[in-house]
Formats: sequence, structure tokens, C-alpha cells
Amino acid sequence: MWRRNPCFATLVRIILEQQVSLASARAVYLRLAALVVPFSAVRFRRIDETHLKSAGLTRQKLAYCKHLAEAIATQKLSLNRLNRLPDAEAHKALVQMKGIGPWTADIYLLMALRRPDIWPRGDLALKAAAKKVKHLPALPSDERFEAMGRAWRPWRSIAARILWHFYLSSRNEKDTDPF
Repeated sequence: MWRRNPCFATLVRIILEQQVSLASARAVYLRLAALVVPFSAVRFRRIDETHLKSAGLTRQKLAYCKHLAEAIATQKLSLNRLNRLPDAEAHKALVQMKGIGPWTADIYLLMALRRPDIWPRGDLALKAAAKKVKHLPALPSDERFEAMGRAWRPWRSIAARILWHFYLSSRNEKDTDPF
């Protein structure tokens, strides 16, 4: 049961993982974590952008992380409050942040807040695993993938975890935290 702490650092890490390999995102995150000590929104705001870029942050992801740090530090976004909100409201609060889209919000709700019924529709690894498990000729469309997920309600998070495990196992990767 992969798990992440519900905190600023986790959201930054998920932002780094958007549309890149997990290995490259992890490398950038580790360099960033060495610069931002302790890894908090308040501390992140104080680090010079040149230093943050030296960790490997792209201009765009730096802007996203800075925006997130500002929102958390000024309480525009309260991560503690997210934990008390229903899934849809927590998702909505997250996607209002610049740089946090549906996939990022889904991953945070599933991994950090450990919500039981989250289905990351945009996750390519999940779609690839579903393709193999269901013996499909191609990756499922968003609509078909959403329909597959409905069959596993109210435990879609468990189905997603099983599919991620299958995906990693079929690629002969170590079964470590894929996130």
C-alpha cells in the first residue's frame, strides 16, 4: 500500500512527476530536498530561484511550485482542511491551484489522503495495465477507462493500486513506491 505524507513536499513531488519518468522526477526531487531544509512551503519561498533551478526544476514547474508554496504559506490552500473535505470538494480545491490538474489531484487524494474511491483517469501506466489485463488491442479511451473504473466503485483506489503493481511487475521493476 504505497503511501505518501499529506504535505507540501508530497504535492511538489507529484508536480515533478507530471509527464516525465518517475526516475527523473525522483532525481530532481532528491536534489530539491537537499536544498529546501526543512521541506516546507515557508522555506521553499525563501530559496532563490537560481538555486531551485540548479536542482533541475524547469521554469514551468518552478512557477507551479512557487505558486503552491505561496498558496499554502498564506493559507489560500489548507492541506489540513483538504483532509476533512469530501473527495469532489478536495479535488476541486486542488485543481484551482496553478499547475495542479486532475491527475495530480487524484494522485494526492489516493496516495496522501488515502481516499478509497479515486480513479486517476489520466494515468498512462494504469491504462497500459488495463490494456494488458483486459486484452485490449490498444490503450482504452478516456471514456472506456472511466467505465472500467465504475465497475470497481467504491474501491477504485484499490483497483488502481493493483493495476500499478501489475504494470511494475510486468516491466520487471522493483515493487517500490512508484510515486
